[in-house]
Amino acid sequence: MRTADSWPIAANMLSFGSTTADGTPNVDAPAESWRSQLQQVADLGFTEVDPTDAWLSIGELSDARFGELCTVLKEAGLSVPSVSTTRRSVIDARYGDDYLRFGHTIIDRAPELGAEVVNFGFMQALTPAQQRALWFWLADGHHDDLSDTATSEVAVRRIRELADHAGELGVQVSLEMYEDTYIGTPDLAVRFLQDVDRENVGLNPDLGNLVRLHRPIEDIPTMFEKVLPLTNFWHIKNYTRDEDPATGSYATHPTPLVQGVVNYRSVIRRALELGFEGVFVCEHYGSDSLGVAAINRDYIRGVLRGAGR
Repeated sequence: MRTADSWPIAANMLSFGSTTADGTPNVDAPAESWRSQLQQVADLGFTEVDPTDAWLSIGELSDARFGELCTVLKEAGLSVPSVSTTRRSVIDARYGDDYLRFGHTIIDRAPELGAEVVNFGFMQALTPAQQRALWFWLADGHHDDLSDTATSEVAVRRIRELADHAGELGVQVSLEMYEDTYIGTPDLAVRFLQDVDRENVGLNPDLGNLVRLHRPIEDIPTMFEKVLPLTNFWHIKNYTRDEDPATGSYATHPTPLVQGVVNYRSVIRRALELGFEGVFVCEHYGSDSLGVAAINRDYIRGVLRGAGR
């Protein structure tokens, strides 16, 4: 059984973006650039990292360059318990076939990294309006067509394909909840998981993606109660949230776990009661995202200790 001190709590590399300072895609950048960024993670006391493809797409690296990454990770003293894909939906109308192929490559490389889980979702590239917004969730983004049964069947079939491949290698697959997708609400996510019907597939209850929306949302504890029994991995973040019924206005803002509208002390303890043993990945947007992630890591360990782990 995992303890508070041994539990894998990883930093997400989102805060570094997908390019170097001079605009070079990280996938083409020298290993020294990766080393510099990963060392910042290690300097904050992290021993685990999630190399999301929003930072560096390991599914697109050559074997030689993947070897360089493994070397740099080892030199930084960082292990990789999980790999997350971001905005690379396997049903993307233009790039879905490529993203599916990259997903298979990530799964093949997961054991060499030591990753126990690969995270997939159906969110797609930010729209121009989202790119211009102060916070991208303030503008409308991609919507999966929930009435399009043909595409939903492709989504199920492709996740099954990835899951079967992962199962052969002893790797789990997790599905990230995100608004306006086939897994954009707890009820949709549970139903989709039932349709996939694979033992090594679970949910990533990244409900921060929903809490931050400037629209009505379901009761937060009720949402977690629906998805925590099926959770096998967790992108964890928090937001303030204010609603003014008189004007119909909303205000949300990223915040450390301990300060937001989600009571993560209660939610994490409930997840443990339901048998959760998965990886936590700390995310945050704005300000010193990596520094906040370190604060959140320490908070999670404290909650785990308080729960007797």
